[in-house]
Amino acid sequence: MRWRKIKMIRILLCCAGGMSTSLLVTKMEQAAQEKGIETKIWAVGATEVKNHSQDADVILLGPQVRYLEKSIADDANGVPAYLIDMRDYGKMDGKAVLTFALNKLQEV
Repeated sequence: MRWRKIKMIRILLCCAGGMSTSLLVTKMEQAAQEKGIETKIWAVGATEVKNHSQDADVILLGPQVRYLEKSIADDANGVPAYLIDMRDYGKMDGKAVLTFALNKLQEV
């Protein structure tokens, strides 16, 4: 499991302005703490991803920026970027989104 080899897992969330994901960040941090996983999770607006991607292991995109998926992936400096499931995002299910990110890191 690749993510277990990383001392701290760094997850960058991207939404339209960086604000709507702030609650999800908090819930993901709580889920990580419950699992005993050291993380750095933060959110930025779509226009800021390029400036933060080098600090991330994985980038998760909110459903509202689905249309930017290709351009964000192109600007991500090789960091993998994935869309968050719309249901998990809508429910602000931090545990499910964290699990999704960890599973994606295993695939890399």
